[in-house]
Amino acid sequence: MKIIFFSSKPYVETMFNKINQSYNFKMTFHDSHISPDNISLVKGFDVVCLFVNDHVTVEMLHELKNNGCKMIALRCSGFNNIPIDEAKKIGIQVVRVPAYSPYAVAEYAFALLLTLNRKIHKAYNRVRDFNFNIDGLVGFDLNEKTIGIIGTGAIGKVMAKIAVGFGMKVMAYDIYKDEEYAKKIGFAYYTLEEIYKNCDVISLHCPLTKDNHHLINDESLAKMKKNVFIINISRGALIETVDLIKHLKNGHIGAVALDVYEEEEQYFFEDLSSSAMGVEDDILARILSFNNTLVTSHQGFLTNEALDKIATVTLTNIHDFFANNKLTNVVHN
Repeated sequence: MKIIFFSSKPYVETMFNKINQSYNFKMTFHDSHISPDNISLVKGFDVVCLFVNDHVTVEMLHELKNNGCKMIALRCSGFNNIPIDEAKKIGIQVVRVPAYSPYAVAEYAFALLLTLNRKIHKAYNRVRDFNFNIDGLVGFDLNEKTIGIIGTGAIGKVMAKIAVGFGMKVMAYDIYKDEEYAKKIGFAYYTLEEIYKNCDVISLHCPLTKDNHHLINDESLAKMKKNVFIINISRGALIETVDLIKHLKNGHIGAVALDVYEEEEQYFFEDLSSSAMGVEDDILARILSFNNTLVTSHQGFLTNEALDKIATVTLTNIHDFFANNKLTNVVHN
């Protein structure tokens, strides 16, 4: 069985080679995103393994099929980058890793909140320059503050548990409520309107769908409590970034931490430090210019435990498909 990987990095290759000792698949790794320009590389491979920023068009799907591809194995939970209905129609199976480590992502989201609030990143840079002045580094106690958690899947639930541990009041929203878990942990469900109006912090933990695309926009931002902190470690397109910039400029939003960005695929996971052009995306450059924003490069998942789970589940998905075993991680649109 031959697998070709796109958007690979050294840590990906290391972990997959380790887990592959149990399977002995033939694996080839490429660090570039899959695209119409390099899709010919898939010829002769049974499986194409993709990550979050590998976008496949309908035309590309047909070319994959013509080149003998039988399966797209997503080594991530989201699948909005694949035209699933068309894949089903032409007979390419799509599988994913629905959950690799909710703790990794939720802990990282809270780390961003703590860093943003207590300005740890700024303090670190000051001290590195032997500046021990702490003026301008004032934060606030998270204890007794209210956090709105939008999306209470596996990650959102862990986030709620952490927040309760910090003494925060948790207001949650999800179209599928888990009242039993909420009662156990100590939070309650509310409407989005109530969350916007009352929360000091809003953290996004939902997959990207047609219904929640640009959920955070000019209208919803205007309804939020003044000086609210917004955390997004889910999908960039949950936020309309131009509207976010507007409310950062007018001072309504207190601070923002982003581990994702709507047009991130050209930049995130890449080293552009030696590029003369830097970031050509004017919107991303504007976000980076604010002193109350914190942007990281989609690293919320990046723990040893999560990488191990991603590699294990991905290779198990592939093995089960070709062994005619029951598939538990098929993507359903």
